[in-house]
Amino acid sequence: MFDLLIKNAVTADGEPVDIACTGGKIIDISPTIDGPAKDEIDAGGNLITPPFVDSHFHMDATLSFGQPRINESGTLLEGIQIWGELKPALTVEAIKSRALEICTWAIARGTLMIRSHVDICDPRLLAVDALLEVKKEIAPYIDLQLVAFPQDGYLRDPNAAALLTQALDKGVDVVGGIPHFERTMDQGTDSVKALMKIAAERGLMVDMHCDETDDPLSRHVETLASECQRLGLHGRIAGSHLTSMHSMDNYYVSKLLPLMRDSGIAAIANPLINITIQGRHDTYPKRRGLTRIKELIEHNVPLALGHDCVMDPWYAMGSHDMLDVAHMAVHTAPMTSMKQIRRMFDAVTTDAAKILNLDNYGLHVGANADLVILQAATPFDAIRLRPARLYVVRHGKIISRTAPVVAEVDLDGMCHDVDFELKI
Repeated sequence: MFDLLIKNAVTADGEPVDIACTGGKIIDISPTIDGPAKDEIDAGGNLITPPFVDSHFHMDATLSFGQPRINESGTLLEGIQIWGELKPALTVEAIKSRALEICTWAIARGTLMIRSHVDICDPRLLAVDALLEVKKEIAPYIDLQLVAFPQDGYLRDPNAAALLTQALDKGVDVVGGIPHFERTMDQGTDSVKALMKIAAERGLMVDMHCDETDDPLSRHVETLASECQRLGLHGRIAGSHLTSMHSMDNYYVSKLLPLMRDSGIAAIANPLINITIQGRHDTYPKRRGLTRIKELIEHNVPLALGHDCVMDPWYAMGSHDMLDVAHMAVHTAPMTSMKQIRRMFDAVTTDAAKILNLDNYGLHVGANADLVILQAATPFDAIRLRPARLYVVRHGKIISRTAPVVAEVDLDGMCHDVDFELKI
């Protein structure tokens, strides 16, 4: 007897499938599977996918919007200032409460893998302790990776080096950094080299806030790629944001993209946030504030998308829906061909999972039975509509259900049910 049998589903590639799950794993995927099951879902011809992956988030700050004040300028730097004002008032309990709340939002929207940066520039390391507890408590439902993030600068903050070491010793998974926030370009370069050395010595991955600025001369991703090659860390390094790339001249980018490709580093873009906080000093024309998603993909640089923020000092909005992120990327990158739109779906699912080095992720026999069924037929419809997540399955068990969304439209007394789906 199967633990769970899913009937009449359609994969992202358009293949009709039944999926059988036992012991928390997918044990069969076939056009038709029959047999008894403890639980059964009729997917009704809807899209089934592995869970959404948020490759870049700040769980310690999430849902803190307005504390202690609102970011009136909308800039990155004012957001950092506000977060610094809030830090002395933080408690483990408050951070955990907000983090667990956002996890329920994520589960309801089918996001079961999150990489969260956690600020280590607090001598108490409250956020680290809080999110390590959250990671343990939420493990039955969400895979949470934590990044040791020196928000105030690894070299700029005199205590950051020791605190980062303590955070890693406590069990934080990934080495982070923010070289563009150091006092000088040289110090930014030095911070990248120091942090990469730590990762190499500890056998850890790196995910570095890199060049999140409108300054075209902020080129720390070049050092990140070079150090990745020198230290042999292929497949373990990601540069997040990379927004200075939107302001760089094309000649320099024509050199940078092959370096990134050959080094094996990945790029993580955060379209919701960077389209909002970048370009704030521009009059007109205003820069989009997003890295070169299309060109990175064309040069075979692995690329994922992150939500980054939800209701915090940097971003007042958000519901932790990775389809909102993909939708924004389609518009602002822009990535509007059918092939490109599919790549944006992959950037919040399979491609993101590869960058985070997630084990047993996917839609294949032997993978974890972590699955999402959406009220849509295709990835195109999923991004276009951001539809209901009808079922969210974790290790072969249903952990979230949402009723299909159907609107009743009354036109001169004639009622019509509209299921919000357009098949093309």
